Amino acid sequence: MSGVVQGIVTVVLFFGILGVLVLIHELGHFVVARLARVHVLEFGIGFPPRARILRSTGDTLYTLNWLPIGGFVKLEGEDGDGKADPRSFSSKPLLTRLVILVSGVVMNIALAFAIFTGIFWLASPLTTVSFSVVQPDSPAASAGIRPGESIVAINGKQFQLLRDGEILVALRQSAGQTISLTVRSADGQPRDVSVTLRQASEIDSNHGALGIGNVVTQIDGTTTNALPTAIGLALQHTTRWMGLIVGGLGDLVGQVAADPTAAPPIEGPIGIASRIGDVFFNAGPIMTLYIAGILSANLAVVNILPFPPLDGGRMLMITLKRIFGARISLRAEQLTYVVGFVFLFGFIIWVTGFDIARAFGAAPPTS
Repeated sequence: MSGVVQGIVTVVLFFGILGVLVLIHELGHFVVARLARVHVLEFGIGFPPRARILRSTGDTLYTLNWLPIGGFVKLEGEDGDGKADPRSFSSKPLLTRLVILVSGVVMNIALAFAIFTGIFWLASPLTTVSFSVVQPDSPAASAGIRPGESIVAINGKQFQLLRDGEILVALRQSAGQTISLTVRSADGQPRDVSVTLRQASEIDSNHGALGIGNVVTQIDGTTTNALPTAIGLALQHTTRWMGLIVGGLGDLVGQVAADPTAAPPIEGPIGIASRIGDVFFNAGPIMTLYIAGILSANLAVVNILPFPPLDGGRMLMITLKRIFGARISLRAEQLTYVVGFVFLFGFIIWVTGFDIARAFGAAPPTS
């Protein structure tokens, strides 16, 4: 496949995945707002400029817009005005408004959980380890394992990439033990081989437990799990990734405070798009779907941050207004959202600059 075609596929995947994640997020706001009897002025697919009106039902406009980046929901009184209208967002009780705002975050968490559950339940990737080097006088050589073969299973157990980790890790953990390896030859024929691994004291950077080199871990088919098992694994992965994202944001703040000129430990839109393309072409659609689940969890964590104009920032602002009342004017509230948006947009541009620099190999080294 040519580089141009790969580039086009990467762009389509990026906008498709991002669009679905944002649209699901906005759908959460839309559904809860309708249940709370808040007037939804417009539900847009994509961002303006408007391409066409899809439907006009009651007093809600459903639109298709030109920029394919998710969607948006426009509520009556969402900027703090219109309190006299009983269907205005700003006229509703504080708890109702908070639930409407947090519903998008909940939808993204639910989507990440659903994606992970589906993968573990129906198509959990299996891994094999291929190698082109067998070290002389190694356990692999003694067992008759040859270069160009691959390891499929250990003691009859195949390894799920997202559940069990890598085969090489399991080999190191079994140091000194006699195990049975299912080895697949270059012509695809499997056989079982008994091998006694090196002792832990004999393992170093040049000598592994088995004694193979030029190792490549590959995805080789999929397997299924019982639904309760899949749900448990999905819960683990959802909470794990949300925790890692929170930790990454903490690292970002610390690094920016220490050295604002250093490359940030996160990627912007270009970096994310490139990562999605790499995963799709090298690991396949299942792992691409897994990346979409990670991005959905990412979107949930970012949106709950107490920073305007994100959902968490809006929740903070309306809570402060409830506490301090008229001391926070409508103009001050709206100005806070504008300033926050400008800052957020500038941050995205800053991160994107490092994405471009990395793409051309000009990014400063990171430790």
